[in-house]
Amino acid sequence: MNTTQQTLLPAYDHRPGTGPTLVFLHYWGGSARTWDLVVDRLMGRDVLAVDFRGWSRSSGMSGPYTLRRFADDTLAVLADAGVTDHVLVGHSMGGKVAQMVAASRPTGLRGIVLVGSGPARPAAQITPEYQEVLSHAYDSDESVAEARDHILTATELPASIKAQIAADSRAGADAARTEWPLRGIAEDITEHTRMVRVPALVVAGENDHVEPVDVLRDNLMPYLSQADFMVIPNTGHLIPLEAPAALADAITAFAPAG
Repeated sequence: MNTTQQTLLPAYDHRPGTGPTLVFLHYWGGSARTWDLVVDRLMGRDVLAVDFRGWSRSSGMSGPYTLRRFADDTLAVLADAGVTDHVLVGHSMGGKVAQMVAASRPTGLRGIVLVGSGPARPAAQITPEYQEVLSHAYDSDESVAEARDHILTATELPASIKAQIAADSRAGADAARTEWPLRGIAEDITEHTRMVRVPALVVAGENDHVEPVDVLRDNLMPYLSQADFMVIPNTGHLIPLEAPAALADAITAFAPAG
């Protein structure tokens, strides 16, 4: 897998293979490697995974760390990698970014897969009080472990994956760690999501407490013109890490090679 890091671009990994290219966008606190267990099950496919500005290998990049900036960065990465035929796969915060990218109707976009995605219209639970508490979820190793084990996941994960989640959560720039909970999560992007004209697949985790099934049905599906909905059983919010095989199968069915 080729790894690219340029001063003006976020870091990304691009593994050449059969198209359309699957472009992976991570959650708040994640990184490109959040998708490794899924990518490993997509052998032979052309895949690209981004470390958003302010996170992991891109943690030294300056802000702003807004959804709009992430969307612009994603388009710049696609151009840099020469990707012209692609499907966006966004998880949580990355799903909200994917909606904004798709709204710009980039050439060659075939579809979007929204995994436990931030909805177009913020849920009623996103109050200022909720946002303030959430903004401190990654303040310490202890708070990260609490969030990981009691909020983000609904299954027991291997120690190595738990360690990866902890490391990635703490690897963000301070301003990037607070931008999503204090602003991005509450941003209403319905006007953008209504502009998406490609097929979409919305994937929910049965036991997701962050973006519950009902929230995705009520606050995301109505704003997509061509969307299918599926629920992966017995999984929480970190679907790429909790149910990678089921997710890889869903992506392959939605966007087959060739």
